[in-house]
Amino acid sequence: MTLDNIERILSIIAAVTYTASMAAYIFYLFKQKDEFQNYGFFLICVGAALHFLGVCLETIMMGTLPAYNLQQTLSIAALALSGTFIFLNQKFNLKILGLFASPLLVIIMSASIILPNTLPSQPLFLNDLGLRSISHFWLISHIVMIFTGEAALALACGAGILYLIQEKAIKEKKRGFFYKRLPSLALLDNTSYTSIITGFTMLTAGLITGLIYAKNVWGTFLSWDPKEIWSAVTWLIYAALLHGRLASGWRGRKSAIMTIIGFAVLLFTLFGVNLFIGGHHQSFTK
Repeated sequence: MTLDNIERILSIIAAVTYTASMAAYIFYLFKQKDEFQNYGFFLICVGAALHFLGVCLETIMMGTLPAYNLQQTLSIAALALSGTFIFLNQKFNLKILGLFASPLLVIIMSASIILPNTLPSQPLFLNDLGLRSISHFWLISHIVMIFTGEAALALACGAGILYLIQEKAIKEKKRGFFYKRLPSLALLDNTSYTSIITGFTMLTAGLITGLIYAKNVWGTFLSWDPKEIWSAVTWLIYAALLHGRLASGWRGRKSAIMTIIGFAVLLFTLFGVNLFIGGHHQSFTK
C-alpha cells in the first residue's frame, strides 16, 4: 500500500470520526447530558489526530505543506478548524461551539474527499519561486497562521449565530427548545470575543508573513493582487469590530451580526476571489 493510499484512508476515517462527533453533539443538544459532549469532543480529537497524520504523510510525499489546490486547501482548513476548536475548548471551556464546529468539519472534509487531488501542471513548489529557500519558511508560516486565524473566526461566527438564536428564544413569550439548551447570552458573547481576539491576532500575523513572502518572491510587499485587496478589507472589518467593542462598547446583537458579516467576507476572500476574480492565489483553489 502506497503512502498516497494510506493518506486517503486516514482522511476518510477522520471524516467518519468527525461525523460521529457531530452525532454526539446533536444528542448533547437534545439530551443535555455532558457525557455526549465528552464523546463529541473526544471524537473530534481522534479525528484531528488521524487527519494530522494524513497531512504529515502528504507533506512527506510532496516535500512541502499540501495546500496547492482546492482539495488540499479544504483539508488544511478542516485540520486548522479542528485544532483551533480543541485548543479554545481546552483553554476557555467553549464546549458549546462543538455544535457549530462538528457539522462544519463534516461539510469541509466531505468536500475535500470528493474533490480530485489534481496539482497544476507545474506545481508551485517545484518551479522557480524559491520555495526551497527562505521564502518557503515564510510561505508555510503564512499558510498556517492564515488558516488558524480563519478557523478561530469561523468559531466566532458560530458563537454569533448561536447568540442570535438564543436572543430570539429569550424574546419569545413561550421560551422553547433553544432557550433551555443554549448557554447564556453573556457566555456566547464572551466566547465570540475570545475567538475574535485569537483569530484576528493570527490573521494579522498571517498577513505580515504573506507580505514578507511576496517581497521574497515578487520583489514587492504589495502588488495590489485581488487577494491582497480583499484580505485588507477583511482585516479592516475585524479591526473595526474589535475597536467597536473596546472603544464604543459594542456587545451582544450588534457584535454578533458584525461577526457573521465579517466571516462572510472572509469566505469570499478565501474562495470567491480565487474562483471568480483570479490573481496570484488562483492556483490554490483549482
